[in-house]
Amino acid sequence: MLYSVRYLVALLVVTVYYGVKCIIAGYLGVPNEEDGLYDQAGRRWAQKLIRAAGVTVHTKGLEHVPAKGPAVFVSNHQSFFDILALAATLPGKLRFVAKKEMAKLPVLGQAMRAAGQIFIDRGNRARAFEAYEEAAVAVRKGMSAVVFAEGTRSRTGELQPFKKGPFVFAIASRVPIVPVYSAGTFAVQPKGRIGIRRGPVTLYFGEPIPTEGLTYDDRERLLQQTRVVMERFRVDAGEDER
Repeated sequence: MLYSVRYLVALLVVTVYYGVKCIIAGYLGVPNEEDGLYDQAGRRWAQKLIRAAGVTVHTKGLEHVPAKGPAVFVSNHQSFFDILALAATLPGKLRFVAKKEMAKLPVLGQAMRAAGQIFIDRGNRARAFEAYEEAAVAVRKGMSAVVFAEGTRSRTGELQPFKKGPFVFAIASRVPIVPVYSAGTFAVQPKGRIGIRRGPVTLYFGEPIPTEGLTYDDRERLLQQTRVVMERFRVDAGEDER
């Protein structure tokens, strides 16, 4: 109960503080540079919320994250804490692929727009792929992206079917995919629950999967290759016993 209250208060205060900071920076035309104001604000926002929730984030395979150059991080999605854990951990210029409804949230939505987050209309296939193509151009220029393979949060904590869009996006970006499995976040805060249960979260990073030279026709093979890695991490985390 105590940590739920702490987290909810922090969610309001910290989101307003860093959100307004990004919104003002956007109005003032502050450039979106690598590890600049927007990246730092997002990272600190996530770190403070994780700390307030009493959650600890551990990593395995972090050495697989490319030291130089962008990547597309393809992750499972159990909870809002997947976003926080990844935002708090990943280095460099990083943006998330989010559903368009996020853009309508007070303060947070405006801040996300100012920071250059990527919004996808999941209900409109043509617009979704158009947004992916625009994002792919940004990735080729040096920006890494996080995309959730299932498209939305799992209601059970189990891996749901993967969408093909993220893999078409990765192929168009022509940068490696880094498979990520986020373990423990469902126990902290499953979809539909406001309160949180403190506990450990572990991010498993797989070896980069090259996409250079792949075409649209390779999307299914790339999807399956990525899923195999995530399934293995799921077993390693002991979450296959659900």
